Amino acid sequence: MTPPCHRRVVALCLLLLVALLAGGHRERAAAVTLSTSSRWIVDQAGHRVKLACVNWPSHLEPVVTEGLGRQPVGAIAGMIVSLGFNCVRLTYPIALATNATLSSLTVRQSLLAHGLDETVGGVEANNPGFLDLTLMDSLKAVVSALGEKEVMVILDNHVSKPGWCCSADDGNGFFGDRDFDADLWVDGLAFMANFFSDVPNVVGMSLRNELRGPRQNPDDWYTYMQRGAEAVHAGMPRALVIMGGLSYDTDLSFLATRPVAVSFGAEGKLVFEVHWYGFSDARAWESRNANEVCAGAARAFDRRAGFLQARGFPLFLSEFGADLRGGDVRGNRYFPCVAAVAAERDLDWAYWALQGSYALRQGVVGMDEVYGVLDWSWSKVRNETVLPRIQALQRPLQGPGYGEALPYTVLFHPVTGLCAAAAAAGTFTLELRPCNETDAWAYAPPASTLVLRDAAVPGLAPCLRAEGRGLPARLGIKACGDALSTWRLASDSGMHVAVVDAAAPPGLDGGGGGGGMLCLDVGDDGRSVVTNPCACLRGDGACDPERQWFKLVTSTRRLARNPPKLA
Repeated sequence: MTPPCHRRVVALCLLLLVALLAGGHRERAAAVTLSTSSRWIVDQAGHRVKLACVNWPSHLEPVVTEGLGRQPVGAIAGMIVSLGFNCVRLTYPIALATNATLSSLTVRQSLLAHGLDETVGGVEANNPGFLDLTLMDSLKAVVSALGEKEVMVILDNHVSKPGWCCSADDGNGFFGDRDFDADLWVDGLAFMANFFSDVPNVVGMSLRNELRGPRQNPDDWYTYMQRGAEAVHAGMPRALVIMGGLSYDTDLSFLATRPVAVSFGAEGKLVFEVHWYGFSDARAWESRNANEVCAGAARAFDRRAGFLQARGFPLFLSEFGADLRGGDVRGNRYFPCVAAVAAERDLDWAYWALQGSYALRQGVVGMDEVYGVLDWSWSKVRNETVLPRIQALQRPLQGPGYGEALPYTVLFHPVTGLCAAAAAAGTFTLELRPCNETDAWAYAPPASTLVLRDAAVPGLAPCLRAEGRGLPARLGIKACGDALSTWRLASDSGMHVAVVDAAAPPGLDGGGGGGGMLCLDVGDDGRSVVTNPCACLRGDGACDPERQWFKLVTSTRRLARNPPKLA
């Protein structure tokens, strides 16, 4: 069916008609269809599909997907899969869909117009078939390359006018801004939905990235976001429709009193998205106690967006990330906090970002992206140490299809992305292991034993016990329930897992009021789990507590390894 034409965008409809006719005789592959079931995203069988995505931009001035001058598109798609991502949040400017002059430019013409002769050479070497594609067809070819690797795609309208995002006065912030014509935006969403309706791995469309600026207000948000949602659903009824909030996608709190009203509300297609970066609380992360800052940031996250999960809506953390070079204090403290929250709430998410560098960003050719998973050349991972923290969040912990086991607790160590589990048979100690090799723990807050629920000790359930400062925490069956085996969460972050040690001299700690308490910690070998005086519990802003952070996370996923044999 030919889409309806707005009087101001007849040229767009002609472009779409040509595209539909060109593709009309192709045999279509089976499309991926996702829906929502309460707070979960599910497949057609009703099983949970956790979106573990990475952002890949195509919205900057050349409107060419980043990296095509660095590596073959198939190789990039293969790296995405090898890194454990199942999805790409692929950005684009709405002008690509509403400006026929722009969309009909070839990749070669656009790159040369921006003085990117070297990038043209790179594309010719790595992706020669792209150079003479139009910008629109180039984007579709990237989506198809991802589809060949079975990678899902969420199309994200990032900006109106091509360029870097975002500032409050860049003209792209809110409906009615200089470069943000609301009617044209709705038409552009309709165009994109129709244009990609036959591409099977496009599973959703994000309506608009980071609404912001002095014009923003909830009333206009409802008016235009609901119109945009209807346009997308009409063009691609199988797609998830993803709505972001105000204040740079950090605030959806207005939905607490006024729900979205769309005609397809009962069809299970509505998802909400939120962003969370360390620079939102930059000074606090740099100067205040990290436990206090993490606790406050987590409460703010729940108040602004997290409450939607309890109301039966999936919440997509569509941007989070940090400087992966390792020297940023703010990012180093923020990242394990957001990872712990994402694990605890089992969020769907998209990491910012894939790209190691840009063809052109803010006037700089070849700018490095320090948040990028890949390095500047797009040939390897930027930081092998940080990558496991991201990959730890890729597996679903709960949801339809993952309820085969009774709920149990996982001891997640967010600074490494690993989980505490029983070590080799006969040692009765713990070690950090990949979280797909974890054990099931039983714990009852606010203070109880930590019991290894499925250990192969007939008739007995070993509990975890602190043996002393710097010593391995040990599993045993004697004195379970005494002071040294009764664990509580001792800091504001809820991630210091501690026992009271009456024998410890007061003040014997790493700062922050942990004297008389022993906390789970990581041994000097970086793998064993020991106990040490609790450090950095409160007050001291120069103290880094993340080594002692263990998040107690609930899971119902069937365990991948057999119960440990301790005897």
